[in-house]
Amino acid sequence: MTLAAIIILALAMSTDAFAVAIAMGSRRAHVLFKDALKVGLLFGIIEGVTPLVGWAMGSIAASYVESWDHWIAFVLLGGLGIRMIVEGCGEPDTEADDPARPFWLLALTGFATSIDAMVVGVSLAFADTGILWPALAIGLATLTMVTLGLLIGRRIGAVVGKRAEIFGGLVLIAVGSVTLYEHLQ
Repeated sequence: MTLAAIIILALAMSTDAFAVAIAMGSRRAHVLFKDALKVGLLFGIIEGVTPLVGWAMGSIAASYVESWDHWIAFVLLGGLGIRMIVEGCGEPDTEADDPARPFWLLALTGFATSIDAMVVGVSLAFADTGILWPALAIGLATLTMVTLGLLIGRRIGAVVGKRAEIFGGLVLIAVGSVTLYEHLQ
């Protein structure tokens, strides 16, 4: 996986957490940088670990499905991308968690936004791609995007977050399509 592909994948994986952070920030009069950074760090760690878990699960299963693993990666990434696009076209989430909520609720929200990263980890295992750099990039991108989303949420609202989610979905579909194309040659 090229550096450009890793960066694009990391940004795509952080879009749903970014959308949640914007919604959280939009309901606050002021968010302190240190509070935004704490939430960003929590989300970044969770989002960076889940692809590792997914990759480990996928690596175990990969030897059993080696002849059609590229189709699995294509379907998983494409389906996830379509889901993100559909959610991005829907109504803005008015129930997003406030950054002042308890730690366990923020952690649960962070995990909910990282399920897609776990699926990407499974897909990368099936595509026989390394996971360390993508997982690190996903975690760092999420840390940055959540912190930024909380800080600017009041100004830009959930509309930008939804557009970011649509973009992330398109990127996942593209990554799945490229994986399929490369294996069918």
